[in-house]
Amino acid sequence: MRIEHIADLDSPALRDYRALTDVKLRRLSEPADGLYIAESSKVIARAMSAGHRPRSVLIQEQWLSDVAEIVGDHDVPVFVASAELLRELTGFEVHRGALASMHRPVLPPVAELISRARRIVVLEDIVDHTNVGAIFRSVAALGADAILITPRCADPLYRRSVRVSMGTVFAVPWTRLPEWPLAADLLHEQGFHLAALALSDDAVSLDAFAASAPEKVALVLGAEGDGLTAPALASADTIVTIPMMRGVDSLNVASASAVALYALRQPPVD
Repeated sequence: MRIEHIADLDSPALRDYRALTDVKLRRLSEPADGLYIAESSKVIARAMSAGHRPRSVLIQEQWLSDVAEIVGDHDVPVFVASAELLRELTGFEVHRGALASMHRPVLPPVAELISRARRIVVLEDIVDHTNVGAIFRSVAALGADAILITPRCADPLYRRSVRVSMGTVFAVPWTRLPEWPLAADLLHEQGFHLAALALSDDAVSLDAFAASAPEKVALVLGAEGDGLTAPALASADTIVTIPMMRGVDSLNVASASAVALYALRQPPVD
């Protein structure tokens, strides 16, 4: 690694870190030469363990030894600055003292990703990064094999998603789906039964569905508030609902994912 102490915040070498507002990060989410920002030495280590490559690292002096252990064998610049300069450069308080600009990995084709899977989760247009991160954590903990996300779904590699997921976004295989109904065609071609979690007069209770669940299940989850879209519901093979009490009609989508995955759990694919 190449250590460089920052003296000039206008240096072009720092462009990946300049004014990291939500809007800018979303615009950078998946361009052809895309990047994402990993926050904290622990997250950087997990990303690199998953095979992701750093472009550069930006840290406070006291984190240098930790980062050296992680990226020491890689020929990347490591920019060192005070907390004040980091805040001025990035536009936010870098509480964990370290950021890395990471090359965004190429996403695999849907068919390749799910060819050996039996339980997958589909996230349709879930735009809240906290919910996306929490669902990744549930999937990792409860044994589903992969996550597929629709074109308008929030970026799993956004730093808030990564943080809430406890780094499981680097452990759970995922990729993006096309729009419905093409997405459903891809899943049906791989033998998946689409179970949409939603309220409906003809919905099957989760208990009943889990008691005789198909071998391959794609659990489809929608955004808070609006829920699943009409095309998603039309593509589903079964509408599944979680029985509720005390007049409650729904759970937070991340909570609902955990409940449904627990009911449908089975040993993960080797």
